[in-house]
Amino acid sequence: MKKLALLAVRVAVTLTVVALALMGGRWLWVRYNVEPWTRDGRIRADVVQVSPDINGLVTEVRVKNDQTVEAGDTLFVLDQPRYELALRQADAAVTSAEVALAQARRENARNKGLTDLVTSEQVEEGQSKVDQLAAQLNVARVARDLARLNLERTTIRAPVNGVVTNVELQPGDYASAGRQVLALVATDTLHVDGYFEETKLPRIRVGDRAEVRIMGIETALPGQVESIAAGIEDRERAASGSDLANVNPSFSWVRLAQRIPVRVKLDAPPGDVRLIAGRTATVAVIEPPGRALEGQRR
Repeated sequence: MKKLALLAVRVAVTLTVVALALMGGRWLWVRYNVEPWTRDGRIRADVVQVSPDINGLVTEVRVKNDQTVEAGDTLFVLDQPRYELALRQADAAVTSAEVALAQARRENARNKGLTDLVTSEQVEEGQSKVDQLAAQLNVARVARDLARLNLERTTIRAPVNGVVTNVELQPGDYASAGRQVLALVATDTLHVDGYFEETKLPRIRVGDRAEVRIMGIETALPGQVESIAAGIEDRERAASGSDLANVNPSFSWVRLAQRIPVRVKLDAPPGDVRLIAGRTATVAVIEPPGRALEGQRR
């Protein structure tokens, strides 16, 4: 009897351990393969590549590296005296064109009044001269407007709120039009991209609440799913000169689920949390109770 009882205990313990192992295995499988969460997340933000619209010598740099700025703040200033002279020259050209046009109009009006003394050919030539000088005046005014615009753009201002970074610009440097001289991280666009396995996408919807944990920070940041990427790069397919699909013929028997970017908009974070673009984050989507139960039944 003792042997039977001991055997029964052993069997019961073994069955309990097996049941716990199965339950634990299922929990791990659901946790890592079904539940909508990922450790592969990054803080992202739009980066404005600040570059001047004109060429010029840098005369002032009014920001420091990693300085917070607001839209409209001055970042740096280019050689203003050169463009002030260009504007004065354009003003003089407009004045000269206005004087020439006024004289031509007076002459044209006088010729039209002297119908008996002036030939029709001279009248036509006078009107043609007035038209040409009027066109030249318009060109001069456009050149003046362009010179004024260039002078205004010698002061480069922040287009958005953000933090300037990679500031290596110094007074005396020469800035070329269209060439980036510093970067501005737009803080108003800070968000989190979570790269979810495609097997978890059926349990993620736009508008779902989400919880973000940044590596090294215990505080959980609440947010909301803002969008799900519409496409990712197909690495198995390359461009072809014949405009035909060039598909990789090799096939791996172990196929990993693709990672799909899911954008999460953060609610107002605490002031002591540094949202630095590029930091690692864990993203968990909070499913409504009804959808979670439906997923478990599946």
